Amino acid sequence: KAMCSGKLQTVLLVAGYFVYLLVGAAVFQALERTAEKQEKIAAAQLKEAFFQNFTHLTVAEMEQFMKNLTEAIQNGVYPVGNESQIEDSNWDFSNSFFFAGTVVSTIGYGTLRPKTAGGQIFCVFFALFGIPLNIVFLHRVGKMLSLLCKKLGKYLHEKGMRKKKIKFLTLLFFLTTGILVFLCLPSLFFQITEGWSYSEGIYFAFITLSTIGFGDYVVGKQPGRNYFSYYRTLVAIWILFGLAWIALLFNL
Repeated sequence: KAMCSGKLQTVLLVAGYFVYLLVGAAVFQALERTAEKQEKIAAAQLKEAFFQNFTHLTVAEMEQFMKNLTEAIQNGVYPVGNESQIEDSNWDFSNSFFFAGTVVSTIGYGTLRPKTAGGQIFCVFFALFGIPLNIVFLHRVGKMLSLLCKKLGKYLHEKGMRKKKIKFLTLLFFLTTGILVFLCLPSLFFQITEGWSYSEGIYFAFITLSTIGFGDYVVGKQPGRNYFSYYRTLVAIWILFGLAWIALLFNL
C-alpha cells in the first residue's frame, strides 16, 4: 500500500510540476508578447529613420542612435534583416516554457527576461513557489533513480559481491553514464545544431547543469539559423533530467 501511494504521489508531483511550468509559460507569454511586439516595431522604425537621414546626422544624433540601438539589442530585439522578424516572438510558447524552466531551476540566463511590470511581479511569485517545487521534484526523481541503484546493488550482493565494491561500482556507473548522456552526447548535438565547437558545447552544458547560467551561450538564439520546432523544449527536458542526475550524484 505504501508503495502504491508513493507511486501515486510521484505521478501527481510530476504532473503538477509540468502543469505549473505550462501555466507559467502561458502567463508569461500573455503578459510579455504585446510589449515585445511594440519594442520590435519601434526598433524597425528607428532603423528606417536612420536609413533615411544617415548622410546628414549630427554627432549627437548619431550617439543617440547608437544608444537606442544598444538598448534594443539588450532587450533582445535585433533590428537586422527584413520585417518578418516582427512576427517571430521571443515569447512564443516554446521560448516561454524554456524561460519558465530556467526560472524555477535558478539557471537564469538573462537573455530572455520579463520587462512589463506585470511580468516582473508574476516572475517573483512564480519563482517563489516554483523553486521549492523544483527542488522537491528533483529530489523525487533522484530518489527514484537511487532506488534503481539499490536494486542493482541488491542484485550484485546476491551474486556474492562485497558491499564496498558495489557502492564504488554503482557510483562509477552513474557517473560515467551521466557524463556520457548529459555532457558528451548533448555537446555533440549542440555542435551540430548551433554550429559551436565541441568545447563550447561542453562549456555550455556544464554552465547550464551547474545552474551558473552566464547566458553567454544560449540555445536557439542565433539569428538566421534554422532550428527544428521543439528544439528548446527538448533542451528544457534535458536540463531537468540533467539536474536530477546531479541531485542523484549528491544523494549517492
